[in-house]
Amino acid sequence: MRLSLRAGERVYVNGAVLRVDRKVSLELLNDATFLLETHVLQAEAATTPLRQLYFAVQALVIDPANADGARELCRTLQAGLLAVVADPEIREGVLGAGRLVEAGRLIEALKLIRGLYAAEAALMAAPSAAPSAAPAPVGAAAPVLRAAPVVSPVHSA
Repeated sequence: MRLSLRAGERVYVNGAVLRVDRKVSLELLNDATFLLETHVLQAEAATTPLRQLYFAVQALVIDPANADGARELCRTLQAGLLAVVADPEIREGVLGAGRLVEAGRLIEALKLIRGLYAAEAALMAAPSAAPSAAPAPVGAAAPVLRAAPVVSPVHSA
């Protein structure tokens, strides 16, 4: 695997943060888990339920020493999403991401979650997602909850 980085760019490789001072190409000669800086979500940007899930999975990649807490946070966020979202695309994606996380395929889980952002945005923008004064009819799908603030399992670098 070949990575091309610009001056000042960071890459996270097996939990280590590398920053280059000039344009460089790196070749990974064996299996390694890496995350490019452009795919790193900052805690303050985790403003939706799927972004919070992404942030928790990302913590497993960036800070493997604290994986237990981040993995438990992933499970909690996944369960919360599944409890309130009826959209089949999002549900299948969240379940798939959970399976990938449990299998240790973290980068694939991150890609899957990122791919669900558009569906989540459409769902959250839909009139039914907005709070209303009238109660929902019996048997209606539960509305999508707005995101709560995220408590970072890792410190921002």
